[in-house]
Amino acid sequence: MNKGDIIYVAGHRGLVGSAIMRALAAAGHTHVVTRTHAECDLTDARAVAALFEKERPAYVFLAAAKVGGIHANNTFPGEFIRDNLAIQTNVIHQAWKSGIQRLMFLGSSCIYPKDARQPLKEEYLLTGPLEATNRPYALAKIAGIETCWSYNRQYGTKFLAAMPTNLYGPGDNYHPENSHVIPALIRKFHEAKVSGSREVSVWGSGTPRREFLYSDDMAAACLFVMNLSASRFDPLLGSHGGDAFDPPLINIGVGEDLAIRELAEIIGQVIGFEGKIVFDATRPDGTMRKLMDVSRLNGLGWRAAKDFREGLADAYAAFLAQEQAVA
Repeated sequence: MNKGDIIYVAGHRGLVGSAIMRALAAAGHTHVVTRTHAECDLTDARAVAALFEKERPAYVFLAAAKVGGIHANNTFPGEFIRDNLAIQTNVIHQAWKSGIQRLMFLGSSCIYPKDARQPLKEEYLLTGPLEATNRPYALAKIAGIETCWSYNRQYGTKFLAAMPTNLYGPGDNYHPENSHVIPALIRKFHEAKVSGSREVSVWGSGTPRREFLYSDDMAAACLFVMNLSASRFDPLLGSHGGDAFDPPLINIGVGEDLAIRELAEIIGQVIGFEGKIVFDATRPDGTMRKLMDVSRLNGLGWRAAKDFREGLADAYAAFLAQEQAVA
């Protein structure tokens, strides 16, 4: 991507999109197109068509999505599949119609089967049943991968799906019910510390294992991949005929995980909570393990750099700043 190229970041205010915006700014890109939901509803095909016709971007980072944790996925399954299918279909289609050079479609590790072998390789896509708690969201993202693949085969586009592992960092959603595990725990431990509570209850048994990637590391990986030469980027775009199953897909992660119990203990230490941590086994655990195989990304020359405890401290600082801004 040249510094003067027009780049559209869909979903620029979310955890993923805001990190990509910071990375683009740091790299010197000044022609970055954004729209809030109020300015352009990406579920509206006409609005998306008008956006592309006006701005004519050369590159697209498709980070816009309806996202949430287990509670949100269980409560709003219809919204999760409907809105995500509409957003990605509209943006991918208009990206093709406007002749962009490259598109990166962002998803998550929940696209892989619930009981897939660990670590999760790109080739494990569609090899088994999905985790029920986030199946509508996962199926929407799988459909997005297939859409990229289908457009690449039929129209010769260069659309690549990137699946980050669990993310955390500045710009996260700290809602007590609709957030993912790290921001939810940051809020819980912070509120317990402030209130003087001696106990924090954590959903599940604490035994599931998760991998976590700092959002700015994820963004650095996205820019790294989008800036690959054609000889290195094009082989990632999927197979083009016959029965070969090689989707345009690359995992983004750190390649290491830890138990939720360990995670809770570390977050408690970072925040300074000195009470007891109780695990509520009546609450769902979700998938027992989701560790990404990042050998494809590492083989291209990229590895995550952020220390986990340092990243959690930065995320907590961002949470405090967000709370102060709202107060």
